Amino acid sequence: MGSPAGSDSELSHTESFSDLAHKDVCILTFGCTYNHGDSRKLEAVLISRGCRIVPEPEKADALVVNTCTVIGATERKMIRILKKYCDMPLYVTGCMMLVQREEICAVCNPGFIHPDAITEEFSRIPYRSPHETGIVQIGKGCRGTCTYCITRYARGPPVNHKMEEILDEIRKCHENGAFEIQLCAQDCSAWRGEDHETLADLLSSTGDLQGSFLIRVGMMNPATLLPILDPVIESFTSSRVFRFVHLPVQSGSDRILSRMGRGYTRDEFTSLVNEFRKKIPGISIATDIITGFPGEDEEDFQASIDLISAVQPAKVNITRYSPRPHTMIADAKAPTDYIRKVRSRKIQAHAEVLYHRQNRSLLGRIIGVTVTEHIRPGSVLCRSSNYTGVIIESDLPVGAKVRVCLVEDRMYFFSGELVS
Repeated sequence: MGSPAGSDSELSHTESFSDLAHKDVCILTFGCTYNHGDSRKLEAVLISRGCRIVPEPEKADALVVNTCTVIGATERKMIRILKKYCDMPLYVTGCMMLVQREEICAVCNPGFIHPDAITEEFSRIPYRSPHETGIVQIGKGCRGTCTYCITRYARGPPVNHKMEEILDEIRKCHENGAFEIQLCAQDCSAWRGEDHETLADLLSSTGDLQGSFLIRVGMMNPATLLPILDPVIESFTSSRVFRFVHLPVQSGSDRILSRMGRGYTRDEFTSLVNEFRKKIPGISIATDIITGFPGEDEEDFQASIDLISAVQPAKVNITRYSPRPHTMIADAKAPTDYIRKVRSRKIQAHAEVLYHRQNRSLLGRIIGVTVTEHIRPGSVLCRSSNYTGVIIESDLPVGAKVRVCLVEDRMYFFSGELVS
């Protein structure tokens, strides 16, 4: 049975880390890049305490589940895992433990490790785990008022990391083998420094660091990006920053955007995309769409499809609406599960047609890329300057810059061949 903890109690993080010392520990992580960043920190903390990190629970002395609560399907999967491993030493961290402990304690009796405790302990140790892709958290929390989002309750209001701390963490990641550095937060464009610096200032400051790494900026909310758009676009022209932006629109209908509490209109989102493309030709745009939101009718749904057709994003992350506890619209009537599923599949199929059309226009082209990750022996992932993924058969080291021919459309990436 896991370490004792009632539904209203929490093991002190010092006790949790001490209990795990010198054990083989498996960390299962669900959710966003930010959660994976927490797991990277936890990994470093545990290794500094003599632990060995193992890939599977069956090979572990203890299991840590880093939870996500953004949608019901992920929550149900985590509950199944907690039930399955409830008889081994079990610890839970992440968003679900912050807002849904009763649900966790109904199926198991774990120890809890607060995400803030992980960050606090991580700040005390010099050790950093070696990874080819670095994850650097620039802040947590959100000042948005989205009516459907439980994450803002879990992570709270914005707490920004200091610029010098972020730059130091980037440097440490690169020194430990990372070429691609992913900056992440619940909303990257909401970041502010102690002297009111913005994301643009942070990105510009990375140019003063030594090394040949590249920065990928995480999700930016259109509402917080609009006031700082021009300097942010300017900072994206740096050769150190991937020409890739993730701007989650969530709906193409102004009526639904208003119900969501997103704080911008369809036209404002479109203007953001147009400004990026005008000033940075070839930039990749990724976005998110929620289907079946409460009140969404066929006209609203068609507006989302029409927006995707107009914007032509390189990637659309599609989620079926999932009512979440504690949110303002938790009890609102939504389209049926069947309608949500049909709409999700329809917009996914529409997006895939766009992907293949865009990709076919690039087949046969020779482009410059940089090796960012070893996928398996003899195979590496490369990224172009606008974050296009290309897998080639090679054992080239991370950071190697090569030219490749795009030979096969794999929808979300290409297969390529080295060009001598």
